[in-house]
Amino acid sequence: MQITAAELAAELEVSVPTARRDLEALAMAGVPIYPTRGRGGGWRLIGGARTDLTGLTEGEVTALVIAVTQSSSPSAERTAAIRKLVQAAPAPFREGAQLVAAATVRDLPWGERDDGRTRSAVAELQRAIARRRLVWLVYGSASAGEHLDLVPLLVGSRGANWYLLAAPCLPGETTADEDRLRTYRVDRMRELHAIEEPGAAPAGFDPAEAWTRMTERVERLRGEVRAIVRVQPWAVKALCDRFGVQAAPREPGAEGGSALVEVGAQSADALAEQLAGWADVAEVIEPDDVRRALRRLGERLLARYADEGDAAGSAIR
Repeated sequence: MQITAAELAAELEVSVPTARRDLEALAMAGVPIYPTRGRGGGWRLIGGARTDLTGLTEGEVTALVIAVTQSSSPSAERTAAIRKLVQAAPAPFREGAQLVAAATVRDLPWGERDDGRTRSAVAELQRAIARRRLVWLVYGSASAGEHLDLVPLLVGSRGANWYLLAAPCLPGETTADEDRLRTYRVDRMRELHAIEEPGAAPAGFDPAEAWTRMTERVERLRGEVRAIVRVQPWAVKALCDRFGVQAAPREPGAEGGSALVEVGAQSADALAEQLAGWADVAEVIEPDDVRRALRRLGERLLARYADEGDAAGSAIR
């Protein structure tokens, strides 16, 4: 195929010098095109070349393969996508891409089962986003599920859970109402279908910024109740790792002494449940409502298992 700068300029409605500069920039970026001079000259694509992935650097090709190979547990579509991606890579980088694809195993975390329904639901949402279509879903329990028509704006995961940020359309329009943006857990969607009705993001919508706002809001809710805990020094890192962003060391312990750590959760009872397993290495100093919640939890456990122990002892006697 051959095209002149004048033809390209007419097609793109730009000036001939602009079209020529753009063609030269593409050639310098690695796109396999070259100029032919003289009568009948123009710009040609190098014979046999394809422009699908040309222009990418070796690092960029490797990053793409890494992203796809880490994306999800194995499926026929994913395997085919990896194979085609490797084949489409520029020849000098193909061997490295093949090595990455062959040497990467994406499996489930220990103790988890493959939730094919959630994965297929995420894919359905992604396709709806790509096509700018609404989704219809039933959300919540079988008895009280909501029937919703939404514009899907963003899907993201935190840990093992996937979430959808979506909103209904503005009245009489096909654009999402950003003021009614809400977060939905994908595993709580009982039914999900992309429909042919159009649905677009509002002007200026920034998915990354929206996700950051959502996660910050959820973390604030998760950490509404705070407690100060005295922790054995060797257990501080493990406790902080367990609580993640909801933990912050307050005072380092003196050599051989305990340290103070502030931890948070959405309620006193939730915090007590999370701290109960750390009883041998951590003591709640304040507030009193978390200490009381721990005491209530201990009393419930004692009542349940003391009864079972007494029954078992009577049976043995």
